Amino acid sequence: MPWPSRKRDKEAVADKEEPDAKVAKTEEKTLDEQEEEKSAKPPAGKSSSGWKNWKRKESESSGEESKITYCHWLLKSEPESRLEKGVDVKFSVDDLKAEPNQTTCWDGVRNYQARNFLRSMKLGQQAFFYHSNCKEPGIVAIVKIVKEAYPDHTQFDKKHLYYDSTSKKENPKWSMVDVQFVRMTKRFIPLSEIKVHHLAHKAQGGPLKNMMLFAKQRLSVQPLTQGENLPGLSIPSARQP
Repeated sequence: MPWPSRKRDKEAVADKEEPDAKVAKTEEKTLDEQEEEKSAKPPAGKSSSGWKNWKRKESESSGEESKITYCHWLLKSEPESRLEKGVDVKFSVDDLKAEPNQTTCWDGVRNYQARNFLRSMKLGQQAFFYHSNCKEPGIVAIVKIVKEAYPDHTQFDKKHLYYDSTSKKENPKWSMVDVQFVRMTKRFIPLSEIKVHHLAHKAQGGPLKNMMLFAKQRLSVQPLTQGENLPGLSIPSARQP
């Protein structure tokens, strides 16, 4: 895989279509790191018995989430040149198609939730390839998972943009999957169009009402339920040849 990584979440950039999603950069721990720390210790002022009850509630809540079946995925990548610490993070669908066997590792993800989604991906599942942080963001192609999650090698490379000194080889913190180009969508599906359907479904009820593309706009690896496979947008099913 050519250096540097082009797919990442540590400082994921919100799409220009959603300016209100932009947040100031900070040197403090990211929100996802803070959340992971919180899950490892009881809330302030809680007794030992209260801690057990709190953990049970947390477990029950997680159990409800785990019942959701994710059939497809959405992967964001930037098609236009943008320098980060002097390195161009551009990676478009054309770049993917130019890779040997039109296959690449989806490396550089540095967000715990996005990492967990990568780890949940199954061989053969398909995903929408989404052009992000560009003049007109949206879905351009379909890819498939050809290798399930394994350690992201970039976390151990001191010269790499996304090197993580806190990650150890005996217990890697970050994962990646391999994806392969399947085909272009029959038409480009802009974010603006998806948003129209999302807002309509949110107001009247529909499968796109809770779509993570709008609930967590900065997340570059997102799951899709069967209903969120964008049936209302005339996008061919990801399972079609």
